[in-house]
Amino acid sequence: MSEEEWERFLRESVAGAAGAPVEPSARAREVERRLRERPGQPEGWRTYSPARPRRRTGWYVTGLVAAVALLVVGLFPQQVVGWFGGDDGGQDGAPLAAESESPREAPGAEPDLRPTLAEPFRGSPAARWADGAAGITVPPAKATGWMDAAQVERALRQSRDFLVAAGLDSRVLRGARPTEAIALLNPRQKDVQEYLRTALSSTAPAPETDPLLLFSRFRPEQARLVGDVVKTRGRLTYREGKRGAVEVTADVTFVYPVTPAGGGGRDAEVVRTIVRREVVMSWDDPAKVITEPGTMSLVSYALDMTNGGCSDPTGYFVPPFGTAGEHPAEDAHQVDPYDRSKPIDTSDGTTAAGDGCATATRS
Repeated sequence: MSEEEWERFLRESVAGAAGAPVEPSARAREVERRLRERPGQPEGWRTYSPARPRRRTGWYVTGLVAAVALLVVGLFPQQVVGWFGGDDGGQDGAPLAAESESPREAPGAEPDLRPTLAEPFRGSPAARWADGAAGITVPPAKATGWMDAAQVERALRQSRDFLVAAGLDSRVLRGARPTEAIALLNPRQKDVQEYLRTALSSTAPAPETDPLLLFSRFRPEQARLVGDVVKTRGRLTYREGKRGAVEVTADVTFVYPVTPAGGGGRDAEVVRTIVRREVVMSWDDPAKVITEPGTMSLVSYALDMTNGGCSDPTGYFVPPFGTAGEHPAEDAHQVDPYDRSKPIDTSDGTTAAGDGCATATRS
């Protein structure tokens, strides 16, 4: 060992080697013991205290406002839609939210524009409605009556299928027999089966046996649809009915743009036939009602119609071509066919096609 290493060894023996553990002094041990015996430890003495977030008043207020806004939208969706336009206009061309409850008022006024072959819904509230089946709102399913949630979901889906087959099927719209819709009706319900036989075989049905009460049809030689889009707006609701049945009510408005079958070129007239139907369907408990699987019974059905004909029933809609420029008489009973805030009026028996027609304030 050299003299330098020997001298370093002597110094470290007296002062202690660098980095070697240092035993606390007696005073330090006493202080530490007292601290251990206390119920808590002061912050900063071998403890870890997590950082406290700083309060950001601006973000806090913004978050509170957002939470309140979400709560209002959840509790009062229809009113909120109205505040920002809703059925009263809103942004031009912006699609409306699905109808989840009965509207409180009619849609607002639209620009006075006539429909064309290129834009058959121009100047109509229906321009912002959904296409076809997408405009029929189906509510969430829950166990009701004799059905569990999955069965209710299936009943709601089949109820909408009936509306699609009866009011949107392109073949039925051209006058074909509504075979798919009939397949969903209980074949054991005698009064309905008699109605179907009479309605679909007669060339001059009575108002109470008019097929238009359930099915939308045009004579191919008189009118044809413009394009392949029918605008719809409405919803299904359900409740427990008689004998534990699941009773589904459909309230849907259909808007059919049609033009004369003979053509007319690019400037051909376009008329919108507007039909609102309310159909009540009962999905019965087979243990209590004689029925067939996958079919339902009809409780009631009603119709409001505009631009579908005001003469005696023919079993087909008859659009009033050539009268688009006429103004309604001041003393005529006027209705807004787009106003879904009121129930269909069945008190005077005018719900059948061709019976007690009123004048539309707009179409």
